[in-house]
Amino acid sequence: MGGYPELTTGVLATIGATPLVQLTRLFPDGRIRTYAKLESANPGGSIKDRSAYLMLAGAIRAGQVVPGRSVVVESSSGNLGIGLAQACRYFDLRFICVVDPRTNAQNIAIMRAFGAEVETVTTRDPATGEYLPVRIQRVQALLATLAGAWCPNQYANPRNSLAHRTTMREIVEALDGRVDYLFCATSSCGTLRGCAEFAQEHRLSTRIVAVDAEGSAIFHPPAGQRLIPGHGAAVRPGLHRPGLADEVIHVSDLECVVGCRRLAAREAILAGGSSGAVVSALGRVRRRLPAGSTCALILPDRGERYLDTVYDDSWVAQHFGDVTQLWKDDPREVALADHW
Repeated sequence: MGGYPELTTGVLATIGATPLVQLTRLFPDGRIRTYAKLESANPGGSIKDRSAYLMLAGAIRAGQVVPGRSVVVESSSGNLGIGLAQACRYFDLRFICVVDPRTNAQNIAIMRAFGAEVETVTTRDPATGEYLPVRIQRVQALLATLAGAWCPNQYANPRNSLAHRTTMREIVEALDGRVDYLFCATSSCGTLRGCAEFAQEHRLSTRIVAVDAEGSAIFHPPAGQRLIPGHGAAVRPGLHRPGLADEVIHVSDLECVVGCRRLAAREAILAGGSSGAVVSALGRVRRRLPAGSTCALILPDRGERYLDTVYDDSWVAQHFGDVTQLWKDDPREVALADHW
């Protein structure tokens, strides 16, 4: 199994060991070397498969969850819900996922295909104007009323971040230890913390760049609402701690869209919204990085789940106006210049 040999040799054994590919067309001047960790290759389609499996496997091993009897309840914007839905189906566990209106319809459909029960909260928290606090309240209410219920609590579960020490190890080994910069999106802070702690413990010189959403509460008070699900957080997660990131870059929803569209146009990689965020973050700062630097980008999920939003021209025009010029290159110039 890809670094998580705990309980199974079935489909979940394919989690991890995802491809790391060099991106040669995204920044064609060749000033830096850029590699992308394609987490879409996990069986449930995202990096959250790693966390879902390790959290659930740990609970089963500890006796907190009993296959065939227990109920798993969690709040998710989509990807962790899919990872848990798949793992719960494999282990014969009832799963209830609490989502909100920003959750992609396709994500909900995938969870239900695995047999998950999906509850959608429709009211926002009065204090923050966000859905997340209401989702968490609903999870707590379900835990109080359902016998044998258990919540992974991705926002504070140390096994969430533990899963991503393996993510970082895979990147470092694939690049023979030469990783000057790692760019990763933040939400629960599981990926950020796991990768940062691996780098710190192994005394790597890698600079960790956390890519957060404008409006997110992780690194500063929230400044507004977000359109792209699964990127940023309305409440600072329990896994967050100071010093994880050497640098924090906040990106807008529009930058997420542009990053996704450029990644598809230049590298033929169809990735999700938070992948667009890390692409745009690197695009913004790359000219100040030392020439010859090796940069690794973690691309968390698949783009198919964003076909009705990020990749839909009508949706983009509705929210941002006519912005197609931001990612449509002149084919005569792509090989000669970088339009970032």
